[in-house]
Amino acid sequence: MNKELVSIIVPVYNAKKFIIDTLNSVINQTYTNWELILVDDMSTDNSVEIIDEYKKNHPNKNIRLIKLKKKGMAAGARNRGIEEAKGKYIAFLDADDIWIEDKLEKQIKFMRQNNCAFSFTGYEFADKNLKPLGKVAKVPSKLDYNKSLKNTIIWTTTVMFDMTKITKDLIYMPNVKSEDTATWWKILKNGYTAYGLNEALSYYRRTEGSLSSNKIEAIKRIWNLYRNVEHLNIFKSIYCFIFYAINTVKKRI
Repeated sequence: MNKELVSIIVPVYNAKKFIIDTLNSVINQTYTNWELILVDDMSTDNSVEIIDEYKKNHPNKNIRLIKLKKKGMAAGARNRGIEEAKGKYIAFLDADDIWIEDKLEKQIKFMRQNNCAFSFTGYEFADKNLKPLGKVAKVPSKLDYNKSLKNTIIWTTTVMFDMTKITKDLIYMPNVKSEDTATWWKILKNGYTAYGLNEALSYYRRTEGSLSSNKIEAIKRIWNLYRNVEHLNIFKSIYCFIFYAINTVKKRI
């Protein structure tokens, strides 16, 4: 099982507080054939120095650090990682989140069993110190395009692609707010199905000031996606938004 390479893409921006936890969660994976591609988006803290030191202390691990020379935001950083990826599988991980140790092993087995190109998993919310908050996000077994418009349960840190079944062109992220959700919709609209492994294999770290913690901004972003990216009419946008709001409350309370 360990013969197939997994490319793990981590966008980094001012992640000095949490990046060591994230790196440790990768090197502790039971699935060991991976390349870790960290893409620094012009951090102004010492994230790069921390990563460089970590690489020196783990010379036998396949860790690469790419430093962007022009601001790319999360989408640009991930896209650069996608360009560099060599693995059969591509997995995303955010710089302040962590995986449990058998996440890769279980998800690859799941993808093989379902012969799927696109998968995601459940996850558990934690505070800034990674203390579990007692809330697990449960995921459906499958999501198609229309269902995904009403349920944004797919979390980037849980996503994995089989690159023998999908092209890089399709998974590149657009430069819009909530670029990850826009990408999942783009893929699903092209006829793919996202398969959900309903097991919490990652910790979603809730930090003060994080983009996802601002509820008003989240509402603006999803509405913008409906109207200006997906070009849904006003009635379908309202219809989808009602279900989105209900599912978001269920996920977080």
